[in-house]
Amino acid sequence: MRWRTVATKGFRLKEQHKEYAVEKNTVIAGGMGELGLGIEGILRRAARSLIEQAIEAEVAVLLEEFATVRMVDGRQAVVRNGHLPEREIMTALGPVPVKVPKVRDRSGSGIKFNSVLAPPYVRKSRTVAATVPWLYLHGVSSGHMQEALSILLGDEAKGLSPAVLGRLKAEWAQEYAHWQHRSLQGKRYAYWWVDGIYTNLRAEEDPRICLLVIIGVTAEGKKELVSVSDGLRESKASWLEILRDLQARGLEAAPLLAIGDGAMGFWAALDEAYPETGQQRCWVHKTANILNELPKAQQSKAKAALQEIWMAANRQAAEKALDVFVRNYQAKYPKAVAKLEKDRAELLAFYDFPAEHWRHIRTTNAIESTFATVRHRTTRTKNCVSRSSFLGLGFKMLQQAEKRWIGIYAPEKVLQLFAGVKFIDGLPANLTLPDDQQTAA
Repeated sequence: MRWRTVATKGFRLKEQHKEYAVEKNTVIAGGMGELGLGIEGILRRAARSLIEQAIEAEVAVLLEEFATVRMVDGRQAVVRNGHLPEREIMTALGPVPVKVPKVRDRSGSGIKFNSVLAPPYVRKSRTVAATVPWLYLHGVSSGHMQEALSILLGDEAKGLSPAVLGRLKAEWAQEYAHWQHRSLQGKRYAYWWVDGIYTNLRAEEDPRICLLVIIGVTAEGKKELVSVSDGLRESKASWLEILRDLQARGLEAAPLLAIGDGAMGFWAALDEAYPETGQQRCWVHKTANILNELPKAQQSKAKAALQEIWMAANRQAAEKALDVFVRNYQAKYPKAVAKLEKDRAELLAFYDFPAEHWRHIRTTNAIESTFATVRHRTTRTKNCVSRSSFLGLGFKMLQQAEKRWIGIYAPEKVLQLFAGVKFIDGLPANLTLPDDQQTAA
C-alpha cells in the first residue's frame, strides 16, 4: 500500500495512492473523493459492493435455472424486474444500504427471488426477533449465535449469551402455545395452502418431524397463518389431529379449496374432517414429479407441454392440452403420464374459482416462498432442540414472515364465493360465455 502527500489549503494530508485494498480481488477507487469519508465509510462502501455482487450472483443462478421456461409467444417467462426499495443490512461495520433485485414471473406460477444473503426477514431495525430464529433454522448453534449476531447486528449482539438465547427460545415457545390455543369461532377461509416443511433442525423426541403449516385466505382477501404444528408430513394421523384441533377451537366452516402436494396424508385427513372442501394439486410439485420420470433431454419440451395445460384459458382447452401430453408420452414414458392422469381432476380444480385468483391457487408458492431457503432440508445438523423450542422457532419465523404477506388479487371475489356464486372457467356462471366464444376471445 503506497501513500502520497496532498497539499490543500494549508493542510498536508496523506492520501492512499490509486486504490484501497479491502480484500483480495476487491478494490475501491481512491483519490480526493475519498477524503473525509473515513476508514469505516470506505469499508462500508466496500461491504455494499461485495453484498450486491453476491446477490447479483444469486439472482443469476435463479434466472439460469428458469431460462428454458418460455411463454406461448416464445418470450422468457422469468426475467429481471428492477430492484426492491433500498434497505439497510446491519453489519459489524454499521448499516450498509443494499438494493436487492426483483424478478418477474410472466407465467403466473409464482416464482420469486429471495436472497439468502439478504433475506427479507432480516430488516434494518436492530432486533433479534427475526434474526435469531432464522439463524437457528439455518443450523447455527447457541455457541456460535453471538458471533453470528455480531456480524449482523453489531453492538446489539453484546450480552446475548447462550443463557439469554435460551430465555428467548422459552418466550417464543410460550407465545406459540398461547397462539395455538386461540379461538377460531366465526373464522372462515376461502383457500388453504398446506405443506410439510422440513428444516435442518432435529427434535430430541423424533428426528423425523417437520413443521406442518396451513396458510389461509380470509374474507378480506388477506393471507394469515392458520396452523403450525409438528408431525410426519405423509401421515394422515398427524394432519387429522391438526384439523380436529381447528374444529375444536371453533373453525366449523370448511375452506372452499385446499392447495397442496399430492404426496401428503393431508388429503385423506381432509376427506374425513372437511369432506366438502375442494382439492387443488400444486402444479410446481406435479411438474417436478413428472419430469423426474423423463430423460433430461426430454424435460424442457415436456415442461412446456405441461405449461400449456395450466396456462389454458378454460377447462376445455386444458383438457385438450392434457390429452395431447398423454398421447405424446404414453408409449415411451408411461410412469410420467400416470403421475399426471392420477390427479387429473385435482390439477384442474382452479377453473371453478375466480380467474383473478388462479395465479395464487395453482401452486403452494404462498408457503414455498416463505421457506425458500429451508424447505425440504432432510440433512440434519448437530442442533438438537426440544419439541417446544422446535415449534417456537418455526412459529416465530412464520410470524415474522406473515407481516410481509400481500393479500390476493381481487379480494372482493372472496365475498362472492362465500355468497355462493358459482364460477365456470374463472367467471361467474351467469357471465360465462359459450365455449366457442371463450376460445375466440
